[in-house]
Amino acid sequence: MSRRFIQVHTLTSYPASLLNRDDVGFAKRIPFGGAERTRISSQCLKRHWRTADDQWALDRISSNGGQVPMAVRSRRIFEKHVYEPLVAEGVEEETAKKAVEALIEVVLPKGKAKARAKAAEEGEEEEGKTELQTSQVIVLGRPEVEYLLKVARDQVSEAQSQGKDVAKQVKGIKGDLKKNLLVLRKEPGLGPGLDAALFGRMTTGDVLARCDAAVHVAHAFTVHSGQFETDYFSAIDDLQGREETGSGHINTSELSSGLFYGYVVVDVPLLVSNIEGSERGDWATADRTLAADVVRHLVHLIATVSPGAKLGSTAPYAHASTVLIENGNQQPRTLANAFLNPVDHRNGGQEATAAGALFDYLARHHEMYPSDTRRAVASMIELENVEGLSDRQASLPELAEWAAACVQGEA
Repeated sequence: MSRRFIQVHTLTSYPASLLNRDDVGFAKRIPFGGAERTRISSQCLKRHWRTADDQWALDRISSNGGQVPMAVRSRRIFEKHVYEPLVAEGVEEETAKKAVEALIEVVLPKGKAKARAKAAEEGEEEEGKTELQTSQVIVLGRPEVEYLLKVARDQVSEAQSQGKDVAKQVKGIKGDLKKNLLVLRKEPGLGPGLDAALFGRMTTGDVLARCDAAVHVAHAFTVHSGQFETDYFSAIDDLQGREETGSGHINTSELSSGLFYGYVVVDVPLLVSNIEGSERGDWATADRTLAADVVRHLVHLIATVSPGAKLGSTAPYAHASTVLIENGNQQPRTLANAFLNPVDHRNGGQEATAAGALFDYLARHHEMYPSDTRRAVASMIELENVEGLSDRQASLPELAEWAAACVQGEA
């Protein structure tokens, strides 16, 4: 039986580190249950999963004999991937610039394009920002970028052969552009890119197709009150003379440590729809092979990829000590309230206490809201209250395979 949702719960402990900083350089925080907790934002987590470079990296997933395309996330997409290739192909710089500026006006929402033009006229463009950069980071899939380059190339050639204004030539194809981009979105091949299919793409215009996030990521937080320390450090000047005193540099930085609860939800029907271009309601009959492989990779990434600033001075690398995966049809629900009361240090250690609190809360929740949700768990901790709550205990690779089988409806 195919079930609609996969939920991934993790417990991961980090020693002295600065995993996610706020605007003034302190560890991010969140109040919860009357206690201040250390926090890792969902944006931070997703970026590290998107850009991970190991055997489970998203950009190493293949389909139909080729690599699944990823997205380009930048303000410089039109400059780097359309304008510069045109110039490299021999198009005059001024002509290429006019073509790309017109293309930006067609692709971007009208409000953003007008704001961009007004800022340029009034000299309010950001320092260092070129005319071909967008005012905000946009997300385009590699197939979409390649298509936009082809459009620009073809319209430049058409305008030159007929003696037309290249900007008017580009603006005149908005209807066909919208139609073809929609085809890229709907056909298998991931027009918006795999990471956009997972984590979404927000658009307010009528040319680019919006892509709703199929993977929902909560902000991770410590199961106990935040633990912070100001780290005083100095740097020695190696060329400083013996008679000179003092250091070459003195500063402070905040470090924290903690046991974090993480929570991720995969909307399987939407994931299949985003990947295969099918209607969401047809997910159960669609090909789910690629979606299953994506979930297999994602489970490994969630458990093993660490976020973190100050990599060189803290080595903030850790693996989850407990991973619980649920597969069911009921609306997902976090188990964060297991830690509404901060976990203290008791006999057996904090990790064991936190894992016990997690499964104790799950048992009480299941008693009040019984369901046919299936569960599997991988843990380095000896768990005492899992029986009856989990179908199996396994290693992480076995857990990832089980989650992939759930997507396929084979578990």
